[in-house]
Amino acid sequence: MSGLIDNLQVFVNTVLLALGALLPIVNPLAGAPIFRQMTAGADEAERAATAKAVALDSFLLLIASTLVGAYVLDFFGLSIPVVQVAGGAVVCAIGWGLLNKPDESPAESRSALAHAAASNPRPGAFYPLTMPLTVGPGAMSVAITLGANPGRDVRTLFVTAAAHAIGMLVVAIVVYLCYRYADAIVRKLGKTGSIVLMRLSAFILLCIGVQIGWNGVHALLASTFAQAAH
Repeated sequence: MSGLIDNLQVFVNTVLLALGALLPIVNPLAGAPIFRQMTAGADEAERAATAKAVALDSFLLLIASTLVGAYVLDFFGLSIPVVQVAGGAVVCAIGWGLLNKPDESPAESRSALAHAAASNPRPGAFYPLTMPLTVGPGAMSVAITLGANPGRDVRTLFVTAAAHAIGMLVVAIVVYLCYRYADAIVRKLGKTGSIVLMRLSAFILLCIGVQIGWNGVHALLASTFAQAAH
């Protein structure tokens, strides 16, 4: 019974960690206006189909980065604590950048969106709507870092992998909903709401980056002290 409770706790914590780390970077609310602009030439059915395709591609890209990315890094001789430290630093840098990013004026925002839409009036679901608009290098780096925490045994490894999959499925569902109903969201949220949401998400992301980095530093220090003791 105790083992079941421990596994359930690991599962819930891992799902929440994946959501907290990925949602601020993927930030589908911020991507909704761009998606709306870049699919302006599509009708309602086409836009819904595109949103579904982007959500599916985002899920596959994130889960592949999580499950395979750490093993690819391990192939090059990089230890998991080092990956955690480096990944935590990347997450901190992204969070700090978002936290200090200047607010765009409406004129600048409209100009940038118009330029993006004009350069690719009927964009594909994978490029550029999935990558890099939705899941860019930052989100993939975070996914790899999340995967660099293998379980102590087969059961824990399975629980962690399932939790990552659930967390990323929730992220993909949020992406679909935000893109599918981009028109309504943009009207309701407004500029001030978007700015407040971005700042809060950026601060949470910064804290998560510090925690991930500290986990790696703690593991490296423990390993160093253990070797010195012997």
